[in-house]
Amino acid sequence: MNQQAVLEGLLFVVGEDGLTLSQIEDILELTEEEAKELLSSLRKEYESDKRGIRIDFLGNAFKLTTKKEHRIYYQKLIENPESNILSQSALETLAIIAYNEPVTRLQVDEIRGVSSAQMIRKLVAKGFIKELGRSTTLPGRPILYKTTSEFLDYFGLATIEDLPKLEEFHDITNEETEIDLYQSKYQEDKSE
Repeated sequence: MNQQAVLEGLLFVVGEDGLTLSQIEDILELTEEEAKELLSSLRKEYESDKRGIRIDFLGNAFKLTTKKEHRIYYQKLIENPESNILSQSALETLAIIAYNEPVTRLQVDEIRGVSSAQMIRKLVAKGFIKELGRSTTLPGRPILYKTTSEFLDYFGLATIEDLPKLEEFHDITNEETEIDLYQSKYQEDKSE
């Protein structure tokens, strides 16, 4: 198995959390020297002009990052009106923030069940959410997020109170799930 390809996939999967050297050693069952050598060879491949990403050591972890020299193109992507279509994960993240604001990234992650760090960065870049400050009640004082006026404009809302009430969704869900199992189309045909 190509360990370099495995490492590349691992770095992609963990996203902005990155991997520490000891995690790389444990997961790939390598010595410290082997892990450093593997990282070094992969980093050299990314230094090529043919690659758009690189590996950086940030916050005590190795992470896949974009190349700074391509920044103007990333900015164009964010500002492009055609790229303002929201994905399902963006809508989920926005809904969680809108209904629970102010909320931390970890709280959003707990509700979604997956990491939302990258999606939150995208939504901040698009102007739909913003940092409100830091929590004074949670350990580590994580950043709190809330929706912006751009969010309200995009969804045609005057205020955040104009969002549909969660009870309305609960009623719809209950109606859809109350199915008589005996009326199922998979019922045994008794005419045979």
